[in-house]
Amino acid sequence: MVGDDRIRVAMPHGPAPVDRDGVSDYVAHLVRALDDVGVTVTPVPLRPADRAPLRWLTATARAAERVRRLGVDLVHVQFAPSAYRFSGLPGLLPFRLPGTVPLVTTVHEYGSWAVPSWLPGPLWSLLERARLWDRETGRLVPASAAVVVTNDGHDVAVRARTGTPTVRVPLAPNVTDRPDGSTAGRRLRAEIGLPAGAPLLVFFGFVHPVKGIRHLIGALPALRREHPELRLLVAGGFTSQALPEAEARAFRDELTALTHRHGVADAVTFTGYLPPERASAALHAADVVVLPFTAGVTLKSGALLAALAHGRPTVVTVPDDGGDGLHRSGAVAVVPERRDSDALAGTVGRVLADPALRRRLAERGRTLAAGYAWPRVATAHRDLYRRLLGRHDG
Repeated sequence: MVGDDRIRVAMPHGPAPVDRDGVSDYVAHLVRALDDVGVTVTPVPLRPADRAPLRWLTATARAAERVRRLGVDLVHVQFAPSAYRFSGLPGLLPFRLPGTVPLVTTVHEYGSWAVPSWLPGPLWSLLERARLWDRETGRLVPASAAVVVTNDGHDVAVRARTGTPTVRVPLAPNVTDRPDGSTAGRRLRAEIGLPAGAPLLVFFGFVHPVKGIRHLIGALPALRREHPELRLLVAGGFTSQALPEAEARAFRDELTALTHRHGVADAVTFTGYLPPERASAALHAADVVVLPFTAGVTLKSGALLAALAHGRPTVVTVPDDGGDGLHRSGAVAVVPERRDSDALAGTVGRVLADPALRRRLAERGRTLAAGYAWPRVATAHRDLYRRLLGRHDG
């Protein structure tokens, strides 16, 4: 598609750079992928002035003004409470947008937050069923012509609360595989001084208390009794929208102290944020990727999809509800308990001890991840935009 056939979209999102916010990273990938299928996207970050009174209200108004000046065909807001530092004011954005332009909202986090938090649940339900206000997104979900969700949990929550129809568009890997990945992985293993044949565990993604790194460090003493040269690479940044700099620094210090307390300080490397090519190398370097999230891992994790797309045997924790298709796919090894270092050590140890299991996990993981690719994500978005704008394929 060229020229006037291209769809023009404004995409408001949180202000953080890609190295501090998963949604901003998602937007960067999506913008590139949409360009390939005939959609021109202008990202519109809501940037509040530091320490200014009502800074998020001002940022929302300025973003709306920029959208109006762009003269786009459609507005697509990327929403996550953490991306806006848990301010409810970006939920006012629809009041300032042109009413003749369709609005789409993607909810990346949904189901566990409300602003104001003191409002009684029955009153929230009344407002939501009337499509007047949503406890998490303000006017965004009620005013949207379509609400995009990335997973079953958000789909169920949006429909139950608001009765709003949703469009399911799964995520895609947040790091894509590279042709020289295996070579880069071997180089990285040499850089960190890993002895030949020594097993390497890799955690990949933003480092946050809910990611279960404490429990993974706690599993290392038991694992090292069987594999004395085993190492852990924690590949990801600490500072994010969900974990501001001072809190991130304190958490890194806590984890460092924990490695000393468990006697494994020599076995753990914290890389900080890695650019895509280095992140891909870290994944290729892994013998096993371990994602021990304290709430369980589902297919809404871009880090998980990246690990599977790189053909890495991957260990995950299971959510309270027993998980989704991921946990029954045979594409991952599932830890039966969360927040449990012994359970982690048992599952990871089983994978390390069984080369045939590692090969099977790698093969099934690649197959599963093949269905979650950016061209598919972009095509689903483009088709949604066409339907909302009344355009025909061709």
